[in-house]
Amino acid sequence: MIRIREVRVIDDEGQQLGVMPTAQALALAQEKGLDLVEVAPTAVPPVCRILDYGQYKYELQKREREAKKKQKSQTFKEIRLRVKIDVNDLRTKARRAAQFLDDGDRVKVTVQFRGREMTHANLGRDLLTRAAEMLAEHGTIERQPLMEGRNLYIVMAPLEKRAEKKGEGTGAAEAPGQKPKQPPEGGETIGDRLAAKGQAPTATVESEPAAEEPKPAEQG
Repeated sequence: MIRIREVRVIDDEGQQLGVMPTAQALALAQEKGLDLVEVAPTAVPPVCRILDYGQYKYELQKREREAKKKQKSQTFKEIRLRVKIDVNDLRTKARRAAQFLDDGDRVKVTVQFRGREMTHANLGRDLLTRAAEMLAEHGTIERQPLMEGRNLYIVMAPLEKRAEKKGEGTGAAEAPGQKPKQPPEGGETIGDRLAAKGQAPTATVESEPAAEEPKPAEQG
């Protein structure tokens, strides 16, 4: 029930009829065998259209269903790193993160600190920066480094062009002739820098649980 005295009216052909008393607008709608539907209640005066309400409601529901189909469900994955992670583990985790991003998922990359490692938060930032560079072709940083307890993390969102290709190929496969950005073999790691300062913690590198990510075989 429209209780406003005056409304701005649009007829069933989309023509602007101007502002008129609500009673007059209702009479026009009844003459056409249609309804007077308020489509912009917050406007001054409110905007009403003369139309078939049943058809109008059907079109709204149809558009909502189509919007839901187009809306991509996006899950949240997490990759955990340690300050003294070695090169091979970092590569393995980067490949896993790239696969998540290519599938359209957001990825939380977390560096976990233990003991004296907390005094070297800048090294954790360096590690996150390196990880982000390795994933640059698959995602972009959505949330800058943030400390949460003893964890430092960033959130990466998939590139639109990658997310649209979900289901094509094998996830993190590289384009022909291209190689993923990787730290060089034998290059300095974040752990090496800690060790060089004589402050490397006694804790050993921990791998993720088997369900999350298999531990790569040790190299001889």
